[in-house]
Amino acid sequence: MIKNSKQCYLINGKLVGLKELYKQANLVSGSKSILRSVHTITANDIRVKIVFVRNRNKKSEWLAILTTDCTLDDREIIKIYGMRWDIEVFFKTTKSLIRLQKEFQSRSYDALISHTTIVFARYIVLSWQHRCSTDDRTLGGLFYELCDQIEDLDWAIALQQLIELLPDTLQHVNRKIQKMVKDQLMQWIDALPNYIKAYLPISVCES
Repeated sequence: MIKNSKQCYLINGKLVGLKELYKQANLVSGSKSILRSVHTITANDIRVKIVFVRNRNKKSEWLAILTTDCTLDDREIIKIYGMRWDIEVFFKTTKSLIRLQKEFQSRSYDALISHTTIVFARYIVLSWQHRCSTDDRTLGGLFYELCDQIEDLDWAIALQQLIELLPDTLQHVNRKIQKMVKDQLMQWIDALPNYIKAYLPISVCES
């Protein structure tokens, strides 16, 4: 996301600011959140695409999201930015609440790495505790116990059941299609290894 700073962008042969660029950008139809988008070049000659979206907190204003991958469509750019937002929240939390850079000062590289590791470990523990208290998937061993009660379907049994369903399904089509499907199925069965053929109800297919 870019701010409305002194950065200029080239459009129609002129260098303009972000506000003027918004006015000249193409309108996007069919979306309430995406307002406009435009391909442009920055003052330092980098090709970019900028998507203007509605500000959720103040709907009369817009926010600008920039990408250097000009092949992405507008929605994909918004989607990727949404995924990256979690990273922004992470750094904001570690700096503002878990005292990254504020807890102590040192000129030792090893000390800086150790401090950063400790702060990140705190974030992981807090995130884990938050998930345990809010996510139903962490309700003890409840889900694992339910999974243990459901017997896994053996692949051989599943294959037999699928082939046994075939004759009933073929009854609803004409004889020509029945013969074609059965011929294709028998060709497939003939090409299977013998250890798999042993599990198949061949007699059902031939009936």
